[in-house]
Amino acid sequence: MAANAFGIDLGTYNIKIYNGFNDTISSQKNMIAIQKVMNKKNLFAYGDHAFEMYEKAPQNITVSFPVTNGVIADINHMQILLRNFLNDVTGGNIRAADYFISVPTDVTEVEKRAFFDLVRESNVKARNIFIVEKAIADGVGLNVDVINSQGILVVNIGYETTEISILSMGGIVLSRLIKIGGKKFDENIRNIIRKEYNLLVGIKTAEKVKIALPELEESQEDAVVYGRDIVTGLPVERSIPTNLIEKAMKENFETIIDSVRVILERTPPELGADIYRNGIFLTGGSAGIGDLHELIASSTGLKVNFSVNGEESVAYGLSQIIKNEQLRSVVYSMQDQNA
Repeated sequence: MAANAFGIDLGTYNIKIYNGFNDTISSQKNMIAIQKVMNKKNLFAYGDHAFEMYEKAPQNITVSFPVTNGVIADINHMQILLRNFLNDVTGGNIRAADYFISVPTDVTEVEKRAFFDLVRESNVKARNIFIVEKAIADGVGLNVDVINSQGILVVNIGYETTEISILSMGGIVLSRLIKIGGKKFDENIRNIIRKEYNLLVGIKTAEKVKIALPELEESQEDAVVYGRDIVTGLPVERSIPTNLIEKAMKENFETIIDSVRVILERTPPELGADIYRNGIFLTGGSAGIGDLHELIASSTGLKVNFSVNGEESVAYGLSQIIKNEQLRSVVYSMQDQNA
């Protein structure tokens, strides 16, 4: 069913857009490349094309993420990106539409307001702008009845942050945002390779190793990486055992598990009983790394409902909210707060 609306999941690493006009979800890297020519700064690339230049661009081209730790850090660049992404998904024909945008719960009201202002000021023909708490959209995207269910624990592990939330009756009872996600995993992999092998590798290389870890462990193969030898300064190839990669991420995994336990300890007893029955809903783009879901299950004693398509669960949830009038009670607007 077509709807005159867009759903936007503004992730730190990827931006996912639900296009209600043709009922599709698109995803691109949330990155922008700006070229400095004389005294002018021009858009050089964006999205996946900008990501291809990451760690490879010359000095006159700056590649950056406009969103940091789940909140908008550079609203001007984010406005440029949003307009271009919407142009792409609409074939250059952006029509008047309602916008549903997901926001983290455990951020300040000023930071939440920035998401609203982004859409309002981006010249994208927004009729109405609605805010959806990210954890709520996640729950809907995981096919949970968020309106009637009680005691739902959602853990979304993203690129820079992990958001842990308790949902009940269409609202959020508790929420905690910690600054650990896929980026930290990558940084720790880089650090341990540097420490153990005197080898400097890039963020992209560390990410590829991280993503390939399950397959490598299954085939009992080492990870092969390319980088620069710190001692000789020359490019080299090295084989890295998978147990070293697991070791690099262990501390981050433990921090996430500790935060889940803290939320569980603060949960009202009646909701705790529901969580015991329902288990933990694990989602997000970095949720499938290593054996994290197994560690969470063994540490908490709860079953873990793991979503293999967790990266798109928020965008899918937004699509369902847009299409189902009965779910509209979970959205709100900042329209009446305009100055």
